[in-house]
Amino acid sequence: MIRRIASASALVVALTAGAASLALAAGAVGPWRAGTNYTLLDKPQPPQVSRGKVQVNEVFWYGCGHCYALDPTLETWKTGKPDFIEFVRTPVMWGPVHKQHAKIFYTLQALNRTDLHATVFETIHRKGNILAAQSDEQARALHLAFFREHGVTEQAFNAAYDSPAVAGGLAQAEQVTTGFAVASVPLMIVQGKYTTGVSQAGSESQLLTLINDLAASEKGR
Repeated sequence: MIRRIASASALVVALTAGAASLALAAGAVGPWRAGTNYTLLDKPQPPQVSRGKVQVNEVFWYGCGHCYALDPTLETWKTGKPDFIEFVRTPVMWGPVHKQHAKIFYTLQALNRTDLHATVFETIHRKGNILAAQSDEQARALHLAFFREHGVTEQAFNAAYDSPAVAGGLAQAEQVTTGFAVASVPLMIVQGKYTTGVSQAGSESQLLTLINDLAASEKGR
């Protein structure tokens, strides 16, 4: 009798594990479905993170109205997100204007002035200063004016703008844009394995829940 109970218990465990495997293979994470709420990438590109950590990457563009609208929600989510999630941003690198805006982003990081991230959005979308130009030289002048307006000296700006750190960031952004075949922004990439966005999730709040669920499914793998 004990053997039968043990065998039945083992069968239940096996069936449960099998069902979970089938669900995972079908691309189901909780109530979310692959192909509907998110895309399960054919060729994942795992990020370099510590074991037990999961990277969530937002690919964005400062000139994108949808990115501008989502940004405050992401900023709020950052303050209460699970500790195992490492959140990063990557500016998209489609063309000259996108690359000029990407240079602003990485210059902010080089100067430790990420507090101006939201200000860049406001400058473009509320003040009508697009912070981009037909040539990189003209764009540089616009960027210098922006940074000087917010307390950065020309010397500090030049040192950061031309730094290896900024050049490296731009190269990495180019790799992400190309490697993940980014076709629209904002795009959320979870652990280099899943991509999703507001329209797929259904709303901004649902996007955050989806991101947390996808990240939780990858924790510890």
